[in-house]
Amino acid sequence: MDFGLVLQTDPPASGVVDLMQRAENNGFRYGWTFDSAVLWQEPFVIYSRILEHTERLIVGPMVTNPGTRTWEVTASTFATLNDMYGNRTVCGIGRGDSAMRVAGRKPNTLARLGEAIDTIRDLAEGREAVVDGNPLHIPWIKDGRLPVWMAAYGPKALALTGQKADGFILQLADPFLTEWMVKAVRDAAAEAGRDPDAVTICVAAPAYVGDDLAHAREQCRWFGGMVGNHVADLVSRYGEHSAAVPESLTAYIKDRQGYDYSHHGRADNPDTAFVPDEIVDRFCLLGPAEAHIEKLERLRSLGVDQFAVYAMHDAKESTIDAYGERIIPALAG
Repeated sequence: MDFGLVLQTDPPASGVVDLMQRAENNGFRYGWTFDSAVLWQEPFVIYSRILEHTERLIVGPMVTNPGTRTWEVTASTFATLNDMYGNRTVCGIGRGDSAMRVAGRKPNTLARLGEAIDTIRDLAEGREAVVDGNPLHIPWIKDGRLPVWMAAYGPKALALTGQKADGFILQLADPFLTEWMVKAVRDAAAEAGRDPDAVTICVAAPAYVGDDLAHAREQCRWFGGMVGNHVADLVSRYGEHSAAVPESLTAYIKDRQGYDYSHHGRADNPDTAFVPDEIVDRFCLLGPAEAHIEKLERLRSLGVDQFAVYAMHDAKESTIDAYGERIIPALAG
């Protein structure tokens, strides 16, 4: 199992770089960041610095979207980083939650997202693609490589992931839901004539190593609120008790009142009081190192290739170190 670290690009950028260096030194192979231009600093600028100060770390957004940058700009940016640092990027992409809504736009449609996946990958790897009806080719790209991993929850998005994406990003660590969603992605890949096992499975969730479970829950409760934004979209699309979406995913948002993106991904988010302890425990990894190892072994048995640690809490350094000292060595094989 691979491991990644997920951060917000809060200033100073040097702090993000330092934590990514710390992660690489502790055996993490991937460095991810949020991508929402209004809420945080521009990640692609910071990626260049991270790549310069690490040797092996693969970096990318968790996640970008097709609406905030034109597709040829996104492709060229990835390709430039790859040319400078040796194909060490990955493009995590989704419909766009905070990045689009904070700017007053709606998330992208799945049709647009699917088209963007193909186009961005083709352009970044040196192939011709059509953008807004015009054929484009970036002539200076040589031996470019850009895996594109899609974030998804609902049935149609999971199907699109299996049909087009190189990887699947699932932003929760509940084993039951992971098994259900991984199966949906792989079934869609097989139906599309692809090798289901070729789709990399990445589970991303907060991890907090320590014995004070109550404190850890409060530090990670924000995550249930963030996931709740996507779940609310699913409920509006499929209904509250739809057979298309497991009730174990949708039921907990019944008391959700709203969401202020100025607190997005923050431990002190006041809009997450509706998230019960049970959801925090299911969606996150909490407790001593042994509890993390046990849950990660279960996730690995379900086909998870990477666990990406959301470190938006008051124990970033100690959690990175605990993973390096105890958890990664137990799972890396």
